[in-house]
Amino acid sequence: MRASEGQAWRALAVLFVVAAVACSWWPAIENVANQQVDAGLKRALVSFGVAKTLNAAISVAQGTEVAFQPVGVGVTVTVGQILDPLNDLVEQFASLMLTASVAFGVQKALLAIGAHWLISAAVTGVAAVWALVWWRGHAPVWLSRALFVLILIRFAIPVITIGGDWVFQRFLADNYLQAQGELDKISVTAGEPVIAAPATGKDESFWEKVKRWKQAAESIDVQARLADLQQAVSRATDHVVDLMVVFVMQTIIVPIVLLWALMKVAGGVLFWRPLPAPSAAAP
Repeated sequence: MRASEGQAWRALAVLFVVAAVACSWWPAIENVANQQVDAGLKRALVSFGVAKTLNAAISVAQGTEVAFQPVGVGVTVTVGQILDPLNDLVEQFASLMLTASVAFGVQKALLAIGAHWLISAAVTGVAAVWALVWWRGHAPVWLSRALFVLILIRFAIPVITIGGDWVFQRFLADNYLQAQGELDKISVTAGEPVIAAPATGKDESFWEKVKRWKQAAESIDVQARLADLQQAVSRATDHVVDLMVVFVMQTIIVPIVLLWALMKVAGGVLFWRPLPAPSAAAP
């Protein structure tokens, strides 16, 4: 029974290696992976642009309020306190998006290296020797390790890219689209001043201008505008965190899990050793 199990496992291992060789020469894998890397890089760059736009809008809003200090409205410090935490978070978000863009760029470069014909040729040659030795008995450890490393070089990035994009499309795409769209709207809201400057009149004295400023301030519900701004900041914080989770999942967590799974599968097949047969009981 144990001998038949060993033969079945050898056949399965050889089929695994044959499939690895066939896939190493299949260009469709690289084409799909390249498209998905490009899509991920584009998403990261768009989010980075939104982060910088939102950061600029916040800076404009804060700077605009400083100009209203002479009027005596007394809202400058409050607006700064509302926007400062979001501004810090957006700066961290922009740094993360830049890192994610670099990560996608590195994936694209490694994908090109792994898809080179020399790597596929090396996988084919080592796999043929390994399968022949394995079918006859057991391949030496150094040969199994060499094939294991070549399989990782050839397939790690495609597996990570395709699997990461599948996870994104299946579980994260809706959150990404919603958060991205809301941040576009919030960047406009954050850029609006709490009190808009009234139109300047010609031939007005200084006191007439001051009076017109005060009338404009009194005609606007400053507390309501501040409340709206605070709600916008709260929503923006939630959406920024959502986007950060999306990109951390796609560029860090999912790749680590998929790489671990690939190593476990390839290592389990290439380094498997049958259990020794039970010794006969002593009479």
